Amino acid sequence: MLKKLMISGAVSALLTSAAYAQDVTLRLAHFAAESHPGHIAAESFAEAVEERTGGAIAVELYPANQLGSPPEQLEQTILGAIEMNLPTQGGLDKYEKAFGTVMTPFAFNSYEHAHEVLDGPFTDWAGPKLEEQGLVLLSNWEYGFRNITNSKHPINSPEDVDGLKLRTPPELQIVAALEGLGASTTQIAFPELPNALSQGVVDGQENPIGVIYHYKLNDFQEHLAITRHVYNSMVHVINKDVFDSLTEEQQTILREESKRAGNMMREAVIAQEADEIAKLEAAGMQVTRPDLTAFSALMGPARERVAEYSGQENMDTFLSFLD
Repeated sequence: MLKKLMISGAVSALLTSAAYAQDVTLRLAHFAAESHPGHIAAESFAEAVEERTGGAIAVELYPANQLGSPPEQLEQTILGAIEMNLPTQGGLDKYEKAFGTVMTPFAFNSYEHAHEVLDGPFTDWAGPKLEEQGLVLLSNWEYGFRNITNSKHPINSPEDVDGLKLRTPPELQIVAALEGLGASTTQIAFPELPNALSQGVVDGQENPIGVIYHYKLNDFQEHLAITRHVYNSMVHVINKDVFDSLTEEQQTILREESKRAGNMMREAVIAQEADEIAKLEAAGMQVTRPDLTAFSALMGPARERVAEYSGQENMDTFLSFLD
């Protein structure tokens, strides 16, 4: 595990400065496009923090992977070279396995269900575990339920997924879900995905509706199936040493404004999904809404893989939060 002993010299100098808590710039790096609700929420967070601290804390934003790939950004936040980040649970579980349980296939039946679990018992349980890795969880934001696109044919049943070659991020939960439906999977970095789709390296991919829409993946994919097979969200985290160096009032402001911005993003993502699907359809994409009962019924082996990865004790605890 990466430890806080490796904090960069620049951050270490800040931490030893008595003025740090009174005048500081915090960098917030993330992977969302500038038009995505995630970045719009980040802008709102930055503006509110600067206003409420009277300019003592400035937040600089680096969207769309400007400071490296998502894994690189998260690692640099743990090291202290970047102060804040918005990874998903799929990034965080590389450091704390409890976060891997969130992406259990078909765990949540609605956005409201996911928010209730994550904001309540899950954060109370997993937040302290994350601090042991050098990160403070400020609040849960949004990303969304993930759905499958492809260039071959409509998906109306699990049999229609069988045999498709689909790109996934390097997250076992997503791989397990799609392979449980009979797809073959390959991991391709997101910036390389448009080329892979246009050249037929893969038949399709899976992502939340907002990503499919904002990155115009419909330019390369004809079919979208609303499968909602995995849920995950952005999680607003800050380097623990940086957070601990702030005044109690500043810490409270960061937590409150992170929560407000996260709720803003949630509302935007949920409100925009139907409109974005309609726009994708208007642009020529064929959308199917299969009955998900048959899909979920095939997830036994996938859930076993997630439990093995995350730890059975962690999985048992997570499942206890779902009822």
